[in-house]
Amino acid sequence: MDLKTLQTIKPSEYAEAADGYRTISDAADAARERVDKEITKALRDANEGEAADAAQKKLRQLSENFHYVQLECGLISGALNGFSTEITTPRRQVLQALEDAKALSYTVHTDGSVAFPADGKNELTGQEIPGGTAIGNDGMYHGRGLGPDTSGFIHPNPHQAKAQDIANRIARALRDAAEIDSRYSSALKKLKAAPGLTVDARTWVDVGRDSDTVGTAALDYIRDHIPLDKSPAERKEWWDGLSDEERDEYKRAFPEFIGNLDGIPSAVRDEVNRENLDTLIGRLSGEDGEKAKTQLDALKSIRQQLQENAAAQLTNVGEPPMYLLGVGHEGRGRAVVSYGNPDTSRNVSAYVPGLGTALDTDFARNDLRRAHDTAVGARKYDPSSASIVWLGYDAPQLSMPGDLPTLASDTDVMSADDAKKGAPAYNSFMAGLAATNDHKDPHLVAIGHSYGSRLVGAATQEPGGIPGADDIILLGSPGTGVDKAEDLGVGKNHVFVGAAENDPVSHLPSKKEAVAGTVGFFGGGPLGAYVFGDVADQGDDDLWFGKDPASEAFGARRFEVADGPRPMIDGQGPTPAHSNYFNPGKDPESAGNIAALVANRPGYVKWDEHR
Repeated sequence: MDLKTLQTIKPSEYAEAADGYRTISDAADAARERVDKEITKALRDANEGEAADAAQKKLRQLSENFHYVQLECGLISGALNGFSTEITTPRRQVLQALEDAKALSYTVHTDGSVAFPADGKNELTGQEIPGGTAIGNDGMYHGRGLGPDTSGFIHPNPHQAKAQDIANRIARALRDAAEIDSRYSSALKKLKAAPGLTVDARTWVDVGRDSDTVGTAALDYIRDHIPLDKSPAERKEWWDGLSDEERDEYKRAFPEFIGNLDGIPSAVRDEVNRENLDTLIGRLSGEDGEKAKTQLDALKSIRQQLQENAAAQLTNVGEPPMYLLGVGHEGRGRAVVSYGNPDTSRNVSAYVPGLGTALDTDFARNDLRRAHDTAVGARKYDPSSASIVWLGYDAPQLSMPGDLPTLASDTDVMSADDAKKGAPAYNSFMAGLAATNDHKDPHLVAIGHSYGSRLVGAATQEPGGIPGADDIILLGSPGTGVDKAEDLGVGKNHVFVGAAENDPVSHLPSKKEAVAGTVGFFGGGPLGAYVFGDVADQGDDDLWFGKDPASEAFGARRFEVADGPRPMIDGQGPTPAHSNYFNPGKDPESAGNIAALVANRPGYVKWDEHR
């Protein structure tokens, strides 16, 4: 990037090119939708046999091709828009510097140096002080700039200081422009498709990498244009103030940001995250390692469920529609799935899963099913209900999954650190639900299962508590970090607890009990704690993370749940009762009570006594 190039470059031309690529992206999207919803369906309904199957295969490939064009052109549009915007600042700085030089009759050379005329008188010789040339310094000293650092030198020619200032401004503008040009040039080169394009698995791997490339290159642009550091309510206001064209541009160019931004309407997040899901599957398909494979299998399962749910919407009026509100591969993986539209529903719950949860097939199969069953149950009481599973944090993992004796000695599980780290993200999500909901005063319910109840507890202790939360449901809780229900910020009569008698996690001994157990006849661990712990816990109402939420001392409202299978004795493993709370088949009492609470129908709840 030299002075002449920066002087003559026209950012508007790059913006126009971005518009052109966005138009192509829109056209490809429309073509893909027509192939999927009109041509393919018509062919499937009207034809059978090998010829029809072959045609269907060709149409699927055509749809994939259009999909690829849509995504790549959207990324190119975002990169060009980013370049157009960012290059405007150094160009404006150079033009202003050239105007200043012209006004002073200075000569600016092609390398950015500035010649200034003779002026002033040498007091010793009486002769006129000659002119000279100021070489700009771009602020990177020690030989890395375009000229020496002369900030501490006072030149006898009064023109020199002015010329030096102009030369420095030009040098800094050229430095910034060169960095911007290099960043976006590199990104755009990577977006170039190979000749004879074939959209296959390898192509989708490249799409995933391309998305990362554009996001990295345009990060400054994104920070300046997308309110990443604002509240969800402010983001909602920003989104509402955009034109349809601007919204389309952001969705196409920066889907990873828009899809995971709290405060953006749920329908928009779902639309964009379905694209993000395909991109992420492509990215992980090109990676080695157990983590990539585990997350890839989970994401493929979620995609299949989204597709099956979409098909069910055409025939099953009782099936709640799925919304993909978040997806990512950071940490142990991220996924936020809603059953029912949380923006149009009067009642909305957000369930936080607990220990051992990660983006894997178990999450995709079981945790999504829990949210689904809750939504179906709640909609029987009030059709305007939605239920969400929120995996927006790194839940602690057992050293040996399912090994109950390791619970009290597992430092990851027994620490509140993961809960405290995840609490701000959960509160941001809840604030987003409150901001985007169409109802004036929606009924929002925070649900914490297992260690997830510790995160919910931590979220209540953040400034302002959980935004918009009316009720809190704690299931299989080892404690919340507080000793009284009223400390959770929604009023003790709005804190509800389900604790199965045979759920060992809801009996997890307190720290004092665990210490007492280490000196008992049975040695350390939960068994010794259960036998000798009452010495340290006189009321038998303390758990590892505080008072037992099911106890009278805690003061919440306990509802009925089935006792559940006994650990090991009933042949279903160490913690079978811990996983049954949401399951209408295995524990209809608990599932029904949770559904009634989510639907804001506490009159239908069957209550239980405190422990």
